[in-house]
Amino acid sequence: MLYYLFEYIRQNFDVPGAGLFQYISFRAGVAAVLSLLITITFGKKLINFLRKKQVGEDIRDLGLEGQLQKKGTPTMGGIIIIAAILIPTLLMAKLDNVYIILLVATTIWLGLIGFLDDYIKVFKKNKEGLAGRFKIVGQVSIGLIVGLTLFFNDNVVIREKSAPSVASVEIAAIPADVKSEYDVKSTKTTVPFLKDNEFDYSSLISWWNADYTWIVYTLFVIFIITAVSNGANITDGIDGLAAGTSAIIGLTLAIFAYLSGRVDFSTYLNIMYIPNLGELVIFCTAFVGACLGFLWYNSFPAQVFMGDTGSLSMGGIIAVLALAVRKELMIPLLCGIFLVELVSVMIQVTYFKYTKKKYGEGRRILLMSPLHHHYQKKQIHESKIVTRFWIVGILLAIVSLATLKLR
Repeated sequence: MLYYLFEYIRQNFDVPGAGLFQYISFRAGVAAVLSLLITITFGKKLINFLRKKQVGEDIRDLGLEGQLQKKGTPTMGGIIIIAAILIPTLLMAKLDNVYIILLVATTIWLGLIGFLDDYIKVFKKNKEGLAGRFKIVGQVSIGLIVGLTLFFNDNVVIREKSAPSVASVEIAAIPADVKSEYDVKSTKTTVPFLKDNEFDYSSLISWWNADYTWIVYTLFVIFIITAVSNGANITDGIDGLAAGTSAIIGLTLAIFAYLSGRVDFSTYLNIMYIPNLGELVIFCTAFVGACLGFLWYNSFPAQVFMGDTGSLSMGGIIAVLALAVRKELMIPLLCGIFLVELVSVMIQVTYFKYTKKKYGEGRRILLMSPLHHHYQKKQIHESKIVTRFWIVGILLAIVSLATLKLR
């Protein structure tokens, strides 16, 4: 909103400083500061409100050190994260940008699903919360919307180079090094570490019919959004882990979006240039600011939990960001913490069921899943676990950024 206001002022009045809002870097910085201030300033008010309404976490005794001390800690703190993302984005970003619209829709939609889950747990006293099938339906629904939009929307394009058309000129008259650039609809994405690091989803069904590429692509988008949102949800098990990890991932995706959204940097790095992508940097910095601001109250010992309201929306945001910057195939690396946490649960459950069926008694690979609880069972303090997971997350982010040159 402020972008349009200052753009009008710049074009019609000679006001010093009005032109600053043309620059994505300036608006991204303001968005980060605003989101940080919103979470820190209003976070305490939200905590007090949740305590007054007795919106506290009902802790199950899993035999973990210090676990029962957290009983009654306010939950549903994800509300402040969502507000701190949306308010700066709506103020600073171009609201007609297709990527911004998709991210805002994802944040609200998955936030509502998480809120409903938390509401059932807290106010209906149902520990299971929203039935799993309804969560999946919600995740699939937003995945369907995102997938179809990214595939069919005319503003979602990449810029490619091609030899100019020879229909109107003689071939001999065209210099060998002449290239023309044009924006094109494409399902290409980036494959890390490979020299020719682009992959086209249409190649998966080249033997069938390219007209059905949208089906394959949309199914893949649905899978990614569902997997990453659930991974973030499972990671949110100890103080500060999900918020800190998400901030690291969000900052990395902001860098990717900034580089791919600029012609000069994308040309220099020889990476895919994606028109209209630069606006995502504003959303990313608001996201990072919200995560860091939330850590002010969520770091050990936590004064508030984000609940599914925060974790589901944060995971969905990261998934859609990765899809928008065409780095979704890098998710197993960049979101390695989420992946390991999710896989640890899947392996534990599968092995337990297998051994129970085969031996009549369920056995475990880990002391407890998800993985962070395994280390808690080994008597490692949760703040140390979180710090070490953050370090791993930073290393994964550095390796992810290195893929810009390591091919």
